[in-house]
Amino acid sequence: MLLGSQQAFGYLLNQWQVALTMVFGSMIAGGTSIGGGAVAFPVFTKLLQISPHDAKVFSLAIQAVGMSAATLVIWSTGIRVEERVIRWGSLGGSLGIVLGLRCFAPWLPPDAVKMVFTILLSSFAITLVALNRRHSLRHLTIPIWGTQQRGLIFLMGLMGGIMSGLVGNGIDIVLFSVMVLLFRISEKVATPTSVILMAINALIGLILQVFVFHDFSVQVQSYWFAAIPVVVVGAPLGVMICSLLRRETIAHILISLIAIELTTSLLLIPLRPTVIYTSLITFILFSTLNYWMYRTQTYAIPFQKPIYTWKET
Repeated sequence: MLLGSQQAFGYLLNQWQVALTMVFGSMIAGGTSIGGGAVAFPVFTKLLQISPHDAKVFSLAIQAVGMSAATLVIWSTGIRVEERVIRWGSLGGSLGIVLGLRCFAPWLPPDAVKMVFTILLSSFAITLVALNRRHSLRHLTIPIWGTQQRGLIFLMGLMGGIMSGLVGNGIDIVLFSVMVLLFRISEKVATPTSVILMAINALIGLILQVFVFHDFSVQVQSYWFAAIPVVVVGAPLGVMICSLLRRETIAHILISLIAIELTTSLLLIPLRPTVIYTSLITFILFSTLNYWMYRTQTYAIPFQKPIYTWKET
């Protein structure tokens, strides 16, 4: 590390709650499509009483490290990804995170931002439930690729990038849902693809926060330095552990975590009119999108009855 061992240990000791949070967050980030920010953001804002703004900046900064470490493991071990989704999703995400950081984040109230994140996760939980109910064949790559598919991936990357600019997480969840619900991509391909997407988006967000917006406070840096030694081990470890678990097991763990997140949000966040309206708009938007993708059959693999041949005797 750039820091001396004594100084690094000091950060780890002073911010042990942050480091402990990222033990779990980094493994979830490396092995699933939900991202480490899905753990860091709610714990920071609800349990540790850290402002949503600082939690968002930290989420981007730490995922730039942890997700990048996981990406190196994915590439070095030859885990299959959908490279076209990474290219076009990252293009949309690059624009989206600028819009999220510059245009949307400054005027959205902190409690509304917290609830928007909860709604995004809840929508993702519905996606996981739908996947567990569907036992259809899966593609390893998008079967039809043209202007329409590029535009859709770009648009969804834009939407996910805006969410990342608001809460430090989002492009991985949005594009994972698109890949598995609409394009019928196997989760074994969609998950590492979403990890790489979040790594790129987080790196762009960190660069913007540090060099363009000059919004990387000393306090957030102390959180970051405390968590770096944890995530550079935890995220690659998450990749390897989750590759050994059954898809249903991972889904059940994530759904349970999201249920806890939704429950605590409803109990702890005052449901004033602005929060309610923002939450309803977000829920309707993502639920409608997920339902449309779930019902669309354009990319489904048609079921074929087995053909039996009889041998004459």
